Amino acid sequence: MDERRKIRREERLKEEIKRYRMEKPKIQQQFEDIKRELGTMSSDDWTAIPEVTNMTRTKKNKNTRAERFTPVPDSMIERIASQQGHNTYASSGIQTALPGTATSLGMKTPAPGELDLLQIGVAKNSMLGVKLDQASDSVQGNKTGVDPKGYLTDLNSITPRNLGDVGDIKKARLLLQSVTNTNPKHAPGWIAAARLEEVTGKLQQARNIIVKACEVCPNNEDVWIEAARLQPSEMAKSIIAKAVRNLPQSVKIWDKAVQLEEDTLAKRRVLRKALENIPNSVKLWKDAVELEEPGDARILLGRAVECCPTSVELWCALAKLETYENARKVLNKARQKIPTDRKIWINAARLEEANGNKEMVHKIIERALTSLKANMVEINRELWLKEAEECDQAESPITCQAIVRTVIAIGVETEDRKHTWMEDAESFTANKAYVAARAVYAYTLTVFPTKKSIWQRAAFFEKNHGSVEQYESLLQRAVTYCPKAEVLWLMRAKSKWLAGNVPEARSILNDAFGANPNSEEIWIAAITLESKNNEHERARKLLQKARETAGTARVWMKSARLEWCLGNLPGALQTIQYGLGKFPEFPKFYLMKGQIELQQGNKDKAQNTFDLGIKRCPNSIPLWVSLAALETSDENITKARSILEKARVRNPQNDQLWVQAIRLEQKAGNENVAQALLARALQTCPKSGILWSECIFMAPRPARKTKSVDGLKNCDNDAHIVLAVARLFWLERKMKKAKEWFIKAVKLDPDLGDTWATYYKFTAAHGTEDELKTLVEKCVQADPHHGEYWCKTCKSIDNWRIDGNIEHMLKLCAKSLPELR
Repeated sequence: MDERRKIRREERLKEEIKRYRMEKPKIQQQFEDIKRELGTMSSDDWTAIPEVTNMTRTKKNKNTRAERFTPVPDSMIERIASQQGHNTYASSGIQTALPGTATSLGMKTPAPGELDLLQIGVAKNSMLGVKLDQASDSVQGNKTGVDPKGYLTDLNSITPRNLGDVGDIKKARLLLQSVTNTNPKHAPGWIAAARLEEVTGKLQQARNIIVKACEVCPNNEDVWIEAARLQPSEMAKSIIAKAVRNLPQSVKIWDKAVQLEEDTLAKRRVLRKALENIPNSVKLWKDAVELEEPGDARILLGRAVECCPTSVELWCALAKLETYENARKVLNKARQKIPTDRKIWINAARLEEANGNKEMVHKIIERALTSLKANMVEINRELWLKEAEECDQAESPITCQAIVRTVIAIGVETEDRKHTWMEDAESFTANKAYVAARAVYAYTLTVFPTKKSIWQRAAFFEKNHGSVEQYESLLQRAVTYCPKAEVLWLMRAKSKWLAGNVPEARSILNDAFGANPNSEEIWIAAITLESKNNEHERARKLLQKARETAGTARVWMKSARLEWCLGNLPGALQTIQYGLGKFPEFPKFYLMKGQIELQQGNKDKAQNTFDLGIKRCPNSIPLWVSLAALETSDENITKARSILEKARVRNPQNDQLWVQAIRLEQKAGNENVAQALLARALQTCPKSGILWSECIFMAPRPARKTKSVDGLKNCDNDAHIVLAVARLFWLERKMKKAKEWFIKAVKLDPDLGDTWATYYKFTAAHGTEDELKTLVEKCVQADPHHGEYWCKTCKSIDNWRIDGNIEHMLKLCAKSLPELR
C-alpha cells in the first residue's frame, strides 16, 4: 500500500508541476532557446554588438539643475542647528521656531531629543550590513563578489534536474518533511525525501536523511538498500553490514551485499554466509550455483534441493548436471516431492529423448497427464501447448510432438475441432515453432483424412517451411486420401516439373486423368507442361483429345492460343471460329480474334469483331476497352468517348471504365472534362482505389497529400491507394516512408502484380542487391496474377515462352511502368 501511495503521490506531484509550468512558464524557460544560441556566438560577434544609447539623457540635460539633489550629512545639520540655536527634527517636513507648539496644519513638532537623525543613519547602515551578510551567505563558497567573465559560463553549466522550479521543490520538501515528522516509521517517506534531495543535487543532504531513516526504521530493508545506493562503495559495504545485523533474514539485503562485492571469491563467501542464515531461499541458492564450477555446482545443488525441496528449478538444474542414471533418480525424487508440477515430467521426457529412448517419450507424457489428474491438477491445454512450443525451440522435437498429440484434443468441442486445431497450427507457425505446427497438422489429418482443405493447408505449410521431400511425401498421401481433389494432383505435378523431373510429372498427370477423366484443370495442366517443354506436337494431340473429351470453352481457347503463339494465325482464327460456334457468349474468343486481326493489319475486321463481341457479351469490360482503344488509335476521340459512355450505361458501377474515360480526356487535352469525370466517378464509386489513385496524381502537387488522406479514409484496405501513397512518397524523395508503404501494399494484396513491379523498380533504384533478391523471392512465392501492367506483360504473345517465369516477368513489367509524374 505504501509503495502504491508513494507512486500515486509522485505522479500527482509531477502532473501538478507540469500543469503549473504550462500555465506560468519561468522567464528562464521563455528565453531558453535564445540563451542557448548565445553559446554559438564568436568573440567577433560579441564585439560587434553596438552599445545601447541612453535616450533619456537628452531630456534630463534640459533641466538638470532643478532635479539635481545632494544629500547633506547629519553632522553638518546638527552643527548648523547648534550655531543658530534651532533644533531640526524629522517629522512631517514642517519646522517651527518654537518646539513643542502646534503648526498651522495642526501637527505637533516633537521636542528636542525625541528623534535623532544620527541614530537613524546608524540604523540604516546596520540594516544594509545585515542584508549584505545575507546575500554573501547565499553565494556558494562564501564569495561576496560576482565574476563577470564566468557568469555566463556558470549559467550554461546549470542543467535543470526536473521540470519543477524552486518553489515546487520547496513544497515537495515541506510535504515530505511533514510525512516523516507525523509518521517517522514510514520508510517510503524517508526514501522519497532522500531522493528529492538527490535529484536537486544535494547528495550530502540526501545521505544525512537516509542515515537518519536507518536509525528510525532499522527493520525496513528498503531503507538500508537505499542508504547503500547513495553511499560510496566502501561506506555502502559498512551500511550493508549493519543492515545484515539488523535483518539477517532479508534476501534483498544479502543480494545487495553480493552486488557490492567485485571479487568472485568474496561473492561466494557472502552467499554462503547468507545461506547459513536463510537456507530456504531459492534465489540465493541459484546465485550461489551460478558462481560455482560444474562439479561444485552439483554438490551445492544437492544441498539446495534438501533445503528447498519444492523448487522445480533447482531439481531440474541438478538433473542437467548429473549423469543419465543419476538424473533419472533425481527426477523421480522430484516427482515424489512435487507431484503436481508438469515441468518435471517434461524434463524427464526430454532426458529420455536426449539419450535415444524415443519410444519412452510418449509414455512419459501420458503418465504425466494420468498422475496430474490423480493429484487433482487441472490440465490446462494452453499451458501444455506453450510447453510444446518451448520444447520445439529447445530442439526437443519428439517431446514437442508427444505433448501436442496428447493434449491437443483436451477441452475442445467436437464441432470446433477443425477450426481450433487450424488456429493452433497458425499460431505455432507465426511463432516459428514449425515442429509443433507440423505435429498439429499430422494429428488433424488422422482425424479428418478426407478433408481437402486441411491437406491443402498442410501442403502450403510444407512448401513454405519444410523440405521438398516432406512436401512431395505429404502430397502423395493427400492424393491417396482425396483422389478427386484436382488441386492436390496439380500441386504434386508442378512440384515435380519445377524440380526438372518432367517424366514423373507426366506420370502424375496420367494418374490424375484416371481419377478425374473429364477434368478441365488437369487437361490444361498437361497441355501447359508439354508446351513449356517445347513438346508442341504432344500438346496439340492432348488439346485435340481434350476438345473431344472435355470440350469446354477454356480448352478451345487454349488450343487457339497455342496456334497463335506458334505463329499459325490462320489456324488460330479457324479454331476460334469453331469455338464461337459452340460458345458464342465466351468473350475471350472475340478478344483473341480481334487482336489477331489487328496483328494481321485488318482494323476493319477487328472493329467488326469487337462490335459483335460487345453485343453478345455486354458485360465484358476488356471488350469495351479494346474497342475504345482501337478508335483512339485512329484518333476518333468522339467515337471512343461514345463507346465508353455506352459501356458505363451497361456497367454503371465499374471503375475501370471511368478510369479509361478519364485517361481518354487527358490524352485529348481536356483537363477540365477529365476533372469533372473524376468527380462523377468518385460519387459513383467512392470506394474505388484505382479512382483515388488517379485522383491523387491528377491533383496539383501541393494538394496531393490532402487527396491521399481522403483516399485512405474512404478505402484504406485497397492496395491501389496504398501503392499510390508509396509512389507519392517516392516522388517527394522520402525513401524510408516510401519503402514502408510499398511493404504495406504487397502485404495487403500479394496477388497484385503492379505493386510488386513498382516496388521492384523502387528497390532497383534505391535499395541493395540483397533487398532486391529478397523481394524477387517473395514475389515468386506470392505468384501474382492481377494488375493492369502485370496482365499486359504476362499475356503478351511476345512473352509466351517465359510465361510462368515470375522473376523475368517482374523485370519486364517494371520496365513497362510509366515514369513518376
